Amino acid sequence: MSQSLYVGVDLGGTTIKIGLCNHLGELLRTYEGPTETELGTDRILDNIAAYVHSLVPPGTPEWEQVHGIGIGIAGFLDIPGGIIKFSANLPFRQVPVRHIMEEKLGKPVKINNDANVAALGEVWGGAGRGVHNCVCYTLGTGVGGGIIVNGRLIEGFNGMAGELGHISIVPDLEAIQCGCGQMGCLETVSSATGIIRMANDAVARGDRTSLSLVDKIMAKDVFDAAKAGDEVSQRIVARAAFYLGKSMAALAVIVNPQRFIIGGGVSKAGEYLFEQIRETFEKFSTDSAKEGVDIVPAELGNNAGVVGAAGLFLYA
Repeated sequence: MSQSLYVGVDLGGTTIKIGLCNHLGELLRTYEGPTETELGTDRILDNIAAYVHSLVPPGTPEWEQVHGIGIGIAGFLDIPGGIIKFSANLPFRQVPVRHIMEEKLGKPVKINNDANVAALGEVWGGAGRGVHNCVCYTLGTGVGGGIIVNGRLIEGFNGMAGELGHISIVPDLEAIQCGCGQMGCLETVSSATGIIRMANDAVARGDRTSLSLVDKIMAKDVFDAAKAGDEVSQRIVARAAFYLGKSMAALAVIVNPQRFIIGGGVSKAGEYLFEQIRETFEKFSTDSAKEGVDIVPAELGNNAGVVGAAGLFLYA
């Protein structure tokens, strides 16, 4: 009996990554090619089709087993309509991507936010395998997220559910304006960008820190300095972890997840960061909401996007 196959597309500003998954969420193989953003929307969509066909050639038995193609995209999307409304790193403005790609590929297509598909990837084939209620954070340049309830991705009526980085959580006296225009978003303190900003502010104030010797501070520099005993860096990491843990405590009484999964570059700080997040979560959560809940690192790394995009046909 032939198995059902699904193709996932991780559409980035520099690279398009394609993955083929089976019905168990196992990644069978991948293909990558340049996005060629500078050549415009039509070239990007043509490239997606070409790369999909390179991974699974039309007319083959495998192609006949492909039940759908999912695309993960960073930007503001009309998910039900299959439209990219705006993307900061891609030349898309009100582009009906789903319709165009269905015509090019002759297969059903779904689109979704890149953080949502990363969450799906972890649930289907990674750290959330077998867990039907979980919340995933992606800590990178910003803070992305995805919420899975009863095995289904929560999208909201226009696709904005799970924008965890824009939870307004920092008190007014400490808040700064986020890129979204609001004040005090989680993203301003717990993303790589936020951590770097706090470090640069400390150096500019003249705080005594080893970071003043670093030409261009990166988030990893802050974590390394904190682990080495630099008190300024330790305070920055503690602040980032505090607001992450506090946001989880709030979500625990809203969606009651069994597991929080944290991925993205910042999560590579490891147990030094995770222990502080868990401590804050324990402190601010009610006994019933935190019972049996764990906070774990993501497992799929750069493959989460393609696995999750493929999983859109099973979980969204």
